[in-house]
Amino acid sequence: MIKEFILPDIGEGVVECELVEWLVKEGDVVTEDQPIADVMTDKALVQIPAPYPGTIAKLYYAKGEIAKVHAPLYAVDVIDEGGAQAAVIDEPAVVEAVSSHQRQNDTTIANVTIEEFLLPDIGEGIVECELVEWLVSEGDNVVEDQPIADVMTDKALVQIPAMKDGKITKLHYRKGQLAQVHAPLFAIEVAAEAPAVATTVNTSVEQKASTVNSVEPAPQGKALASPAVRRMARTLDIDISKVKGTGKNGRVFKEDIERHQSAPVTTSINAPSVAAPMSGNVSETQTVATGDRIEPIKGVRAVMARMMTESVSTIPHFTYCEEFDLTELVALRESMKKKYSTDELKLTMMPFFMKSMSLALAQFPDMNSRVNADCTEQTLLSSHNIGMAVDSKVGLLVPNVKDVQNKTILQVAAEITRLTTAARSGRVSPADLKGGSISISNIGALGGTVATPIINKPEVAIVALGKLQVLPRFNAAGEVEARKIMQVSWSGDHRVIDGGTIARFCNLWKLYLEQPQEMLLAMQ
Repeated sequence: MIKEFILPDIGEGVVECELVEWLVKEGDVVTEDQPIADVMTDKALVQIPAPYPGTIAKLYYAKGEIAKVHAPLYAVDVIDEGGAQAAVIDEPAVVEAVSSHQRQNDTTIANVTIEEFLLPDIGEGIVECELVEWLVSEGDNVVEDQPIADVMTDKALVQIPAMKDGKITKLHYRKGQLAQVHAPLFAIEVAAEAPAVATTVNTSVEQKASTVNSVEPAPQGKALASPAVRRMARTLDIDISKVKGTGKNGRVFKEDIERHQSAPVTTSINAPSVAAPMSGNVSETQTVATGDRIEPIKGVRAVMARMMTESVSTIPHFTYCEEFDLTELVALRESMKKKYSTDELKLTMMPFFMKSMSLALAQFPDMNSRVNADCTEQTLLSSHNIGMAVDSKVGLLVPNVKDVQNKTILQVAAEITRLTTAARSGRVSPADLKGGSISISNIGALGGTVATPIINKPEVAIVALGKLQVLPRFNAAGEVEARKIMQVSWSGDHRVIDGGTIARFCNLWKLYLEQPQEMLLAMQ
């Protein structure tokens, strides 16, 4: 029996994820809980396990494509209760996913095929749009790229074209109704191509359905591509028929256009045409390399870009810097490191920074708070969930150690070790990324002494630690000594934190770190 695995909720607010890697291939026999795929959400890398044993019948997405939550991710031929296994379905007959509640069903009858047109992505963050006007009726014959409907998003009026020649058999929405992105908008009857091959609509969220069976490039500037990709090629003055498509049957994606544009182009005086005109004189054989490369900003980097932009545009930041003499703390940590450090527990400086910060937060609750959107309420948080910025392979992540106020220094160290290992591999859980109350950025581990960190909204403060330096300083007797000095740089939300508050808080934190015995006495 063929069962489809529906991609579940894998994080609060997550509606789609990138298919990073298939860990199996079609035809593989899998067991229950065996890892099937790695997917990347906005926040973390998540591994998808098999819910039941069987044979993988179909993988619905290619590596790098965007998979939708609540839509089928793959199909598996499940072993029934008697131990028998149903036959694996042939690839042309596999039904591909379209939405949470609907699936595409191509039917071939008397040399014609009924195909569903899936409403494509028509704007960032848009999940539905209003059907303003049908420009055709059921039964009408249409040609490729003929306007079919006008739809209104929350940003603009968009015209939807036909993906190929055919006859309109069904309009799924009435004028004024809301149409869902990635759900069927209309059905079209098209001529069947080869008798042994059924035409299948590709359900990738980055393209509209437009499938042909020939793998040879179409003549006279034609190629297998969606209208959006064709429009992009026209804008860049690129002959799309000369672009090498990486999709099924040679389909051209936007990435292929970008790759073609940035690739070195060789022009010859004998060549009848070139894909894109280049400036400069053309010799008998001339190679021009632009050196530019266009890369999409997605995944964790896209989330960071959005959050940082929102933070600096809505929070009035102010910066406060201070110098810490950590000579005594470094000596204490060195004396304890050999005894307590293990593979599961790395006794770095960070556990001391976090625990001392928690002790200071108990005296200055404004530093451990949140502000609502219109800044009419401030919530003083009881839990000290202290975040730490980690430079991971997927981008900047800020996992947080929960309830530092209730943990010992060694317990904090164990949590930091676990979170750092998980974050650097990109496999930190969504729960570890939520609920932070204040953040530490250890930028000094890479270099630099001062910084102006951006607040991790909705928190109200963040501190950047500079690198530890051995510098000359005067002691109480006026003698010059070599001391271990670190610069720290605070950014505060000036709507709820003033300069006096952050200065007094930083002075107490400094006392605990410069005189570790004071920190030990303050612990409960």
